[in-house]
Amino acid sequence: MLHTALRNVFAHRGRLVMTALAIMLGVAFVFGTLVFGDTVTHALRGASAKNLKDVAVSVQATSQRNSDSEADDGRSTALTDELADRVRALPGVTSVHPTVNGTATLAAKDGRPLNADNSWQNLAANYSPDAPGSDRDSRFPVSAGRGPTAGGELALDRRTAEKAGYAIGDSVRFATTGPALTKKLVGTVDTDDPRVTAGGSLALFDTGTAQQLFLQAGRFDELAVGSAPGTDNQELTGRIRALLPTEGITVTSGAQLAHEQAERIAESTKALTRMLLAFAGIALFVGAFVIANTFTMLIAQRSRETALLRAVGASRRQVVRAVLAEAGLLGLGASAAGIGLGIGIATALRPLLNASGAGLPDGPLVISPDALVRSLLVGVGVTVLAAWLPSRRAAKVAPVEALTTVDQTPPRRGLVLRNSLGVLLTGLGVLVLLYVSTQTNGADSNLKAAGLGSVLTLTGMIVIAPLLSRPLIRLAGAVTTRFFGVSGKLAEENALRNPRRTAATASALMIGLTLITGLSVTGSSMNAALKAAAVAGLTADYQVSNTGSGGIDPALGTKVAEVPGVAESVPLASSTLGARGEFATLTGADPQRLGRVSDLKFSSGSLADLGPGKVALSDKLAKATGLAKGDTFQGTVGYGHGEKALTVVGVYQQTRAVGSALGTMDEVLPYANGGRLESILVKAASGRHPNGLDQDIRAALGNSPLLQVQNQEQLTKAQSGEIGAMLNMMYGLLGMTVVIAVFGVVNTLAMSVFERTREIGLLRAIGLGTRGVRQMVRLESVVISLFGAALGIGTGIFLAWACGSLSKSSLPQYEIVLPWARLGLFLLLSLAIGVLAAVWPARRAARLNILRAINAA
Repeated sequence: MLHTALRNVFAHRGRLVMTALAIMLGVAFVFGTLVFGDTVTHALRGASAKNLKDVAVSVQATSQRNSDSEADDGRSTALTDELADRVRALPGVTSVHPTVNGTATLAAKDGRPLNADNSWQNLAANYSPDAPGSDRDSRFPVSAGRGPTAGGELALDRRTAEKAGYAIGDSVRFATTGPALTKKLVGTVDTDDPRVTAGGSLALFDTGTAQQLFLQAGRFDELAVGSAPGTDNQELTGRIRALLPTEGITVTSGAQLAHEQAERIAESTKALTRMLLAFAGIALFVGAFVIANTFTMLIAQRSRETALLRAVGASRRQVVRAVLAEAGLLGLGASAAGIGLGIGIATALRPLLNASGAGLPDGPLVISPDALVRSLLVGVGVTVLAAWLPSRRAAKVAPVEALTTVDQTPPRRGLVLRNSLGVLLTGLGVLVLLYVSTQTNGADSNLKAAGLGSVLTLTGMIVIAPLLSRPLIRLAGAVTTRFFGVSGKLAEENALRNPRRTAATASALMIGLTLITGLSVTGSSMNAALKAAAVAGLTADYQVSNTGSGGIDPALGTKVAEVPGVAESVPLASSTLGARGEFATLTGADPQRLGRVSDLKFSSGSLADLGPGKVALSDKLAKATGLAKGDTFQGTVGYGHGEKALTVVGVYQQTRAVGSALGTMDEVLPYANGGRLESILVKAASGRHPNGLDQDIRAALGNSPLLQVQNQEQLTKAQSGEIGAMLNMMYGLLGMTVVIAVFGVVNTLAMSVFERTREIGLLRAIGLGTRGVRQMVRLESVVISLFGAALGIGTGIFLAWACGSLSKSSLPQYEIVLPWARLGLFLLLSLAIGVLAAVWPARRAARLNILRAINAA
């Protein structure tokens, strides 16, 4: 029987090519994802280990803000020059690098901001020589020029300098928290920090300047301690810990720090790898339909051969084993090819994800034996499992029954049982999703119900597809018959000849289109809701904000108000409000001025009622806390402050511009982030066209790379841009399932043509020309593809509608929006798939020799 399995593999090479391609693509996706995950993790760990290779002990300080400090309420730590000197004097210590950390967003030489949307990657630090009198900082090897030594100098990492177009001696414009600053570039350095190598930037200043910009004079964020060879670093860590204060300082050995970073890196990459593996699983699931369909047809076409084997003594078990051995050999060969393709996928994934802002570091490919074994097991396992049911079906056919015909009509009892099960699963799924559609929040229980309902509905649609095929294909057949005559009618009858086969072929395409349609509808609906939410209740022409976390200097609000053409400038501050166990964002503003740039809908009270000790609540927060106009409650404003009595003077419809609660500027600003503003709303003067006013505002604010001035259109684009990028990535990942489905259609048609060789010969003999034959096969392909598209698009719309309601609690503007143009594109794509998939089978059918075809067994 093993010899029979080997002979069958090589005897039907052409028929198995498409199946092998489906397996290969699925395995390639799995293997590529595993290699990609291992590669990224190894690169991040390598970069972190390289950064810590000379660090024996790390002394890290907790940042704090002290209003009694000499600086203007700046950030402070417990690490001082005196503590650094005490550590430096310990036996075994060879170096101490006092570090100051911050962020600085640069402007390129042409004025454009660099990486402003990911300002957390724009690192800044102090350049601290290894020893007094030295100009070398071993953490940042100089590639050109020298390190900064004076307040007017800075150094950049080499990649950033090249990307921004700077040369040594140029003036570099940058910003840390507000207005732009300018310093002279005196050198470039190399760094292995993964945040920088993945697209960020690094700016270095002398220690005094860095403290002035990011901390306080004489204060540090970290001490990186180096030790002499042979030193017991664990013992040294203990001695340093005993030497330093216990409050606000953490002492960790370099080895422990490297281990902790490695654990964080491994955890951070798991989510991305899991997501990619989920899409790989979908591709393999679709591939299983192609495999099962292929083996079902092959076994039906080899039924005479199977009958002969049974007649000469082969048992049912031997027949099953022979088919499974054939599937295993096919799966093994296709999986091996998929592993080769997977290396290419792993190589391409990093630049593709980095193009959408993922920020992944460079590094060599890591191909582990575990990934190889798992990919082979998945490929072979899926192939064998998909072939198991067809093999069982083949073994149950009696020899005499199999010898009487080549293609048995599926048993009616089997179809009735399948249809009943499909109706039951679909009905249960629809009922669960109808319940989900009545819910308005994304609680875990609702999300689990949505997932269960979606799986039940999609599974039920797959099972019930043979039942649905008859009315839908009849409908399509009426069109093909009307326009293409006999060829159209024959295509309809061929598609209906075996409902199971047609349904299995269409289901592969249906799964991909269900997911793509669901994503499209959900994405379009979220896009529309976010755009509406971004400017809801906002009549201002511009919003000024900080792309980083530093906020805006309150003095800039006055500068904006003085710009010619600005009618109103309204600063907004932001803090937190605790009320009856709920925590929400509290926005502070001048009530009278806020009314000129916003259109808040109050159900009770008004802006004019705000004052000291008085707040207005959004309808959402009022409902959560049970508070209404006139109620007084004990609330907390900001963190670390005691409770105080606050009175509710109004309830309004929540908007993104204002948030969950509203108070006066005097009430909120003292508790805001460093006493800084959150944003500034700007209204253009009457008769002044707002276009161009943004440039004047930027100029008044010093053209800081951190500050952005956005009009309403830009605000809506900023809200929806991430969804668009995410959808494009999802489309690319799900595109693999559609490609596999195309192979399934091609395979089914090619094998169907072989199965109907004699029939096609007879059609040719009674006058159907080669053009008619090609048209018949092509129309059959189109009908099957459109059947799958109709099921996929319809199911995807229903799933998106039912599950979309869960967004309404966080996004009240959410309403279902059908992207008609995109749905039409999916239909056209399905039509194109049908036409292209039929090219080879139709050509093969048309070239059959009439006499040989008629004499075919």
